[in-house]
Amino acid sequence: MQVKVAEFVGESPNSWQEAIENAVSEASRNLNNITGVEVYNWTADCQQNKITEYKANIKIAYVE
Repeated sequence: MQVKVAEFVGESPNSWQEAIENAVSEASRNLNNITGVEVYNWTADCQQNKITEYKANIKIAYVE
């Protein structure tokens, strides 16, 4: 059993939590046996002084 790590960016118009969940959902399409998530960067796009897009850079650990 070997643990590997892949990086993803999740996006959401609603929250950073949802951005993370979207990234994990996307990762699960190609990766099996996800064992953990590390969030290492939080960013957002803004327009007219309001957040319009939440973004989270994450590392996903999985077992092959």
